[in-house]
Amino acid sequence: MAYKSPGKGYADVADHFRALIKGGELAPGDTLPSVGEIREQFDVAAKTVSRALGVLKSEGLVTSRGSLGTVVAKSPIVVTGTDRLNRMARNGMRYAPGETSTGHRVLNRSVYDAEVCQALDLEPGDEATIRIRVFRQDDQPTSVGVSVYPPATVNVVPELSEDVRMTRQFDELYSERSGQEVTKGQRLAYARHASQDELEALEIAAPPHIAVSVLVTKVTFHDEERPLAYWEDVYAPGAQVPISE
Repeated sequence: MAYKSPGKGYADVADHFRALIKGGELAPGDTLPSVGEIREQFDVAAKTVSRALGVLKSEGLVTSRGSLGTVVAKSPIVVTGTDRLNRMARNGMRYAPGETSTGHRVLNRSVYDAEVCQALDLEPGDEATIRIRVFRQDDQPTSVGVSVYPPATVNVVPELSEDVRMTRQFDELYSERSGQEVTKGQRLAYARHASQDELEALEIAAPPHIAVSVLVTKVTFHDEERPLAYWEDVYAPGAQVPISE
């Protein structure tokens, strides 16, 4: 694996290895190059390497293992939603090492949620296709992914309504078939209380009178004429989530 990067500062070195970890090219337990190797490959001073590794350690991405050197932490970050699209575009990896998904469901339902209706230009009661799955790292649930597609999108990508796992991302299929570019809107993050369904999916046992806060991210996709999809990810408490695009 090539570790060369044009960056010369500690932030550039840290960003390089952060991207490899986030993209799944460095898996939990993998060893980073030695300080000497990083110095040579990036043409930087030992202090620069030390600062870069310190940044990665502070983010929980790597840890020191004595004679083994610096290794990738067991569960560094949770990558779902639009970050998964970015990762697949970069290296074709749908899942990082140790990552899986379960609980796949496909529902055709009338939509009444005001936020979803507004995002997709739907009237309350209009039908949409909803896909749900639970992402897991080392068999532990890390997030619940929900994607909602209006009929116009499903007409172009009918696979979305089939109760099977998609082998390719919807935006790629839509662009190929419609000739229109799919653009991603601003991803937003906010906190709220988890629903009972979300608690069960994340395997969180909490008494009914206890409210559990979760981080939620949402984003809407569009073509030149209309909204195409609404994605929402609900993250388990304590999950490290990359927010910047």
